[in-house]
Amino acid sequence: MSPSTLATGLDQAVALVDSISADQLDLPTPCSQWNVRDLANHLTNSAAQMAVMAQGGKPDWSSLATHHDNPGSVLRQAADDIVAAFDAGTEAPEGMVVSELAVHTWDLATALGRDTNELEPAVAEAGYAFMTKSLTDDNRGDAFAPEQAAPEGANTYERIAAFAGRSVQD
Repeated sequence: MSPSTLATGLDQAVALVDSISADQLDLPTPCSQWNVRDLANHLTNSAAQMAVMAQGGKPDWSSLATHHDNPGSVLRQAADDIVAAFDAGTEAPEGMVVSELAVHTWDLATALGRDTNELEPAVAEAGYAFMTKSLTDDNRGDAFAPEQAAPEGANTYERIAAFAGRSVQD
């Protein structure tokens, strides 16, 4: 995977989070337990912990419920830290980061009514390749519902979302 794919995925996520208006915060998302505010915070906190992991630290996954007044700026800092760690040669699983970004970028874009065909497909393709190799029915746990069928002609963001257990509509 190219380092630019990771950076592009992070930039897309930051742009989506930064585009959220106050009247969109309570909108539902494809993640039934989260509204847009919760999803933006989850994406931000997940990226922050992945930055810790990429920098060789031990992530505190329990901090994923933290809420931020400005999640876009926190996400931008985490994105910069992740890119710097990968540029420095971290051994963290890049595919894990990209798959998390691709799935939650689809979630957020869908909740905001954005067209995922406008997103960079290489991000979802890299995430999908990693996820389909590493996520099995036995290790889905509580984080992923069973794989759903993607509609015919689905783009890669829709396919990775369906693989992650999201219901993707035509």
